[in-house]
Amino acid sequence: MSLEVKNQQPYVITQTIAAPKQSRLKDFISIFLQNKAALVGGIIILFYIFIALFAPLLAPYDPFAIELDNKLVPPSSDHWMGTDDKGRDILSRILYGSRLSMGIGFAAVLFGSFFGIIFGLVAGYYGKWIDSIIMRIMDVMLAFPGILLALAIISALGPSMINVTIAVGAYSVPLFARIVRGSTLEVKRLEFIDAIRSLGANDGTIIFKHILPNILSPIIVQGTLRIATAILSAAGLSFLGLGAQPPSPEWGTMLSSGRDFLFSAPYIAIFPGMAIAILVLGFNIFGDGLRDAFDPRMKK
Repeated sequence: MSLEVKNQQPYVITQTIAAPKQSRLKDFISIFLQNKAALVGGIIILFYIFIALFAPLLAPYDPFAIELDNKLVPPSSDHWMGTDDKGRDILSRILYGSRLSMGIGFAAVLFGSFFGIIFGLVAGYYGKWIDSIIMRIMDVMLAFPGILLALAIISALGPSMINVTIAVGAYSVPLFARIVRGSTLEVKRLEFIDAIRSLGANDGTIIFKHILPNILSPIIVQGTLRIATAILSAAGLSFLGLGAQPPSPEWGTMLSSGRDFLFSAPYIAIFPGMAIAILVLGFNIFGDGLRDAFDPRMKK
């Protein structure tokens, strides 16, 4: 009899632990799949990731090749989106530009979320004067409009792709810090944190092994939405000449070069503008779907 109990006990325990995890994952997928707009957003993002990865195979022409004999050619079977004022194929430049625009967006959010998460965890967990100092610094950063803060940083560092990433990521730091701090304040008051602390766990273990995994949901949602903002901000800075520099096929730079031909060749600006708008829309509606799926109030 004792052998049968020992053989069955691990099976029962495994089932008891695995069931809630499977149930939460099932609820998340069910709620997300019910949001048709979020599915469309996910498909848009996957499509852009696909063209960014396989741009060299998909691009029909060299995006940097200058052919003055073919300049300002309207959309046709040879050039589906036409050519710009230097004879470069616009479709090929948009395909290659997806790498730059999405790369800046993801890198800027990773930069901002990394420092924001660290500051938010430290401020929320330790509180007192540490919390006051960190959050006052975040408040000062939030006092400046994001684009103005980015302009100030680029003015100091100089225009380049790396500096645009730093500038766009910098004004994401306080947003992540405030979200993480609020979530940390809620989680650290729970009883299981006191139990872990009583067992002798140090602060680092409690923060990164037990608190951080329990506050990932708002971080993921905020990160998805911030990617859209970062892509739009980076394009705006490049449009002003403070980001990627010609002949880089970054979408904001392409928009800037096309503004001189809005009446004679509007397609030079229209197609990069559409690429930015569709990608930003995809990230926004995908982020909204994630927020609904992570929200426990949405579960039936």
